[in-house]
Amino acid sequence: MTLVLDASAFFADLPVDGPAWTTPTVVDELVDFHAKCRFTALSAAGLRVREPRRDDLIRVDEAARLTGDAGELSLTDREILALALELGAVLVTDDFAVQNVAHHLGIETRSILQRPARPRRWRYRCTGCGRYWREPGDCPVCGAPVKRKLK
Repeated sequence: MTLVLDASAFFADLPVDGPAWTTPTVVDELVDFHAKCRFTALSAAGLRVREPRRDDLIRVDEAARLTGDAGELSLTDREILALALELGAVLVTDDFAVQNVAHHLGIETRSILQRPARPRRWRYRCTGCGRYWREPGDCPVCGAPVKRKLK
């Protein structure tokens, strides 16, 4: 089974059997000594680092928009999702927003320290007038903040 590793996989002593991949942005997030050592050890065992394809990033962005998680995903999150999509790999992450988008895309996920996330669908609701919108920001009707709410 091929794995795509999020940064959290390098902070835990997760056993990695078989082919494993990650992205350059994940590597950039590894600032702690233990995580860097773990990365070095996994690299020696065959961990590969590469950027995802642009087409897969576009698919991830569309899925994140549909699930309501677009505002929650970082570039790193988007890239690991796209790489897992491209490789047909299991995505190893504790991030609930990432897991939610992965479920929508049909990507299998594995949690590290947290419980697995259940698929969620989000809506955006104005805190002032209560109207629903497609994205967060300020309400065009009353000007109050529009926030994410479970659908």
